[in-house]
Amino acid sequence: MAISLSVVLLLAIILVVLFRSGSLKGGPAIVAILFGFFLASTGVAPSINRFLNSIAETINSISF
Repeated sequence: MAISLSVVLLLAIILVVLFRSGSLKGGPAIVAILFGFFLASTGVAPSINRFLNSIAETINSISF
């Protein structure tokens, strides 16, 4: 849950920065948000979630 919330917050910040810098206009931003919303309700959502969790675990296991 904490990783999921962190990813959502990070992506929201990136979306706001892109929108405010002019790199992303309003229409494409809405399409990107809706795409993510509807993608979350498909059968591929658990696979994406497992993939992102494995990436987070891999990054977490790397010791500096």
